Amino acid sequence: MKIRIPPEWGPEPVPENVKTLRFFDYFVLWSSLGVGLLVLLAGSFLASFNFFEIVVISLLGSVVGSLMLAAAGVVGSRYGIPTMVSLRPVLGLRGSYVPTLLNIVQLIGWTGFEIMIMAQAASVLTGWFFGELSFPFWVVFFSIWCLLLALGGPLAVIRKWLERYAIWLVYASSVWITYLVVTSPGFTDWLTVKNPETIPILLALDIVVAMPISWWPLVSDYNRFASKTSSSFAGTLGGYTLSNTWFYILGAALTAVLGINDVIAAIGALFLGNAALLLILVDETDNGFADIYSSAVSFQNILPKTPQWVFAALTAAAGAALALAVPLLQYEWFLLFIGSLFVPLLGVLTAEYFINRRNNPPTIEEFYNHTSIKLRGFVAWTAGIIVYITIVQLAPTIGASIPSFLTAVTMSFLLAKFARIRVETRVRQSD
Repeated sequence: MKIRIPPEWGPEPVPENVKTLRFFDYFVLWSSLGVGLLVLLAGSFLASFNFFEIVVISLLGSVVGSLMLAAAGVVGSRYGIPTMVSLRPVLGLRGSYVPTLLNIVQLIGWTGFEIMIMAQAASVLTGWFFGELSFPFWVVFFSIWCLLLALGGPLAVIRKWLERYAIWLVYASSVWITYLVVTSPGFTDWLTVKNPETIPILLALDIVVAMPISWWPLVSDYNRFASKTSSSFAGTLGGYTLSNTWFYILGAALTAVLGINDVIAAIGALFLGNAALLLILVDETDNGFADIYSSAVSFQNILPKTPQWVFAALTAAAGAALALAVPLLQYEWFLLFIGSLFVPLLGVLTAEYFINRRNNPPTIEEFYNHTSIKLRGFVAWTAGIIVYITIVQLAPTIGASIPSFLTAVTMSFLLAKFARIRVETRVRQSD
């Protein structure tokens, strides 16, 4: 079957004739986006826990985060709209510009991190040939390659790149790395040895949840092409839960079992590890593609008449500059920063679509009216941010993701109910 590459779809709804992606497509897409070197790096932060604790933390955090991710994607698949447009009924048309700008900033940051770690990994493989030019060469190479994928669009990347080649290569390399780690002499000791914990267990859970949450501002950019809402939900949930759990555990295992803090060096130390690292790099580019493509789509929520390629090129160039200029430091706190902003915002979105307006869902026209700012959504969002930051700073042992999410949901529900009561009171008084 010949797949037609979709035209450039910005903030407008996707027409029915291009809604062709099914369960398998989304399982492949989100399992692919859930693996990668940066996920292994995040998993290495859990290395001080024992094996069984890491399994519980990784699985629970992945399930919770992936449920949030898949739920956010429901709005996109139902209305055929990208994520930032889905926030218009929640925050208002102009109000949606605030999370849009924050999303663009985080996507440029993610692009920089992705290009940086891909270039570092490639430099390990080719440093003998390129010497000091190895890292900058690969920064430029991966920036251009990810940009070309972004210009191709989601349907082409998913069905012509991921499903035919990339995902199978990364599955094979991941199975090989997992086998080598499990059969290493230190693996048995890791099952029983208890090391001093460097971070509280619920803060570790926040770090796991933060990874799928970092994708929810992008999810509808891809799930809007779904043929069925149920298929995109199940594919997103299953694919991301599997890969995120697997790679968090594997990242922790590489550090704990091999005793090497650098996950790239740890993979390279394994038998045929460089070959496995090369195969992971092949698939890693889809993460850069997603960051660049969604940044361009997000830009168009504010400037809809500017072509996507302009914003895609801008994001790729900015990501390359970051990769060359900024060291890969404080990545753990970058994840928590993302969580503090986007976990409560997802709570507001969830409350609006699935609670407040469950019996009165938005019409497609509401996404394109000129309501400037809806303060109610901002109040609930701010309350969730305050709760998240307060917990991380003052009480990290209780975890911040679920309390901040529930705070935002509760505030949104109460404010909506209060608004309805005021309207009903005015109607009765006018009668």
